[in-house]
Amino acid sequence: MDRRSIIKHAGIAGVLAAGAAPAVHAQAAIRWRLASSFPKALDTIYGAAEVFAQKVNDMSGGKFSISVHPGGELMPAFGVVDGVQQGTVEAAHTAPYYFHGKNEAFAMGTAIPFGLNSRQLTAWMYDGNGMKLFREFYDQFNIVNFPGGNTGAQMGGWYRKEIKSAADIKGLKMRLGGFAGRVLTRMGGVPQNIPGGEIYQALEKGTIDATEWVGPYDDEKLGFQKVAKNYYYPGWWEGGAQLDFYINKAAFNALSKENQAIVEAAASYAHTEMQARYDSRNPAALKRLVAGGAKLLPFPKTVMDLAFKESMALYGELNDTNPAWKKIYTDYSTFRKDQNLWFRFTEATFDRYMQSAKL
Repeated sequence: MDRRSIIKHAGIAGVLAAGAAPAVHAQAAIRWRLASSFPKALDTIYGAAEVFAQKVNDMSGGKFSISVHPGGELMPAFGVVDGVQQGTVEAAHTAPYYFHGKNEAFAMGTAIPFGLNSRQLTAWMYDGNGMKLFREFYDQFNIVNFPGGNTGAQMGGWYRKEIKSAADIKGLKMRLGGFAGRVLTRMGGVPQNIPGGEIYQALEKGTIDATEWVGPYDDEKLGFQKVAKNYYYPGWWEGGAQLDFYINKAAFNALSKENQAIVEAAASYAHTEMQARYDSRNPAALKRLVAGGAKLLPFPKTVMDLAFKESMALYGELNDTNPAWKKIYTDYSTFRKDQNLWFRFTEATFDRYMQSAKL
């Protein structure tokens, strides 16, 4: 009996029994590169990209691998949007607000002053209109976005001199990431946008008077307490700073549905893992910093009030001048209002009681 007869009369079981299995074309292995905007020494924020890559590898059985590269290795830390947009790399892990110079709307992908906290931002992205609105916005940059971690509410940074009133902001040269620098300028300060790996040297040399990064765990690693002792809170510009995975649109569309689902699932895992690490590690780091001489101080109310006033004024101006901003911010601000009403009666009240209780 010839081969065609076997296939016709025996069916697949007969084919296998006869040793004449049809040819199966194995899917080619996928190899991507991911450019991070962060230094490798920061195992929390840089580490989220490593977690993402590892999960993609695990879920694909090693058939889909992503190499992770720290800021400056493949391209400058602030060049990753161009890298993904142009297809130089397939993916990036970064803070969207670094790119507010391209369009202010980028900022809402990370954090804006007096914006959503981390839980609220995740809710807006996953169950509100955030993801839909940003997918539409990023389409012009050939980017598909996925939430890629959150730091939670950040600290207000390290200062050589105490900030006793809003007047002390005048002329202050401060490393303040991204969009918040626009507000600092309106307050009379002088923002400096410096990559994480270069901040310590600038503060040590006196090129800047103050800096912020994230919070105790990362700040301790970067050593800011050695050159500035006044540690302020809260980081009013980052109530919940989200990172994103940016994927080149053509590269993502070329994936099978299965691999697209793997990318989405791995990003969600990394998103959760990153904030868990910060929430777990920040308390002990804060204790160590204070024990080592850091002076923990709240921002004066006059500083907070001025920052809030200038932030709201800026948002109103952008509504009038930037259609992309207005489209996203209109939805964002409505969601923020409802969330704050809800949190006022639940999360905030519970937290205030627990923080005053003797445990």
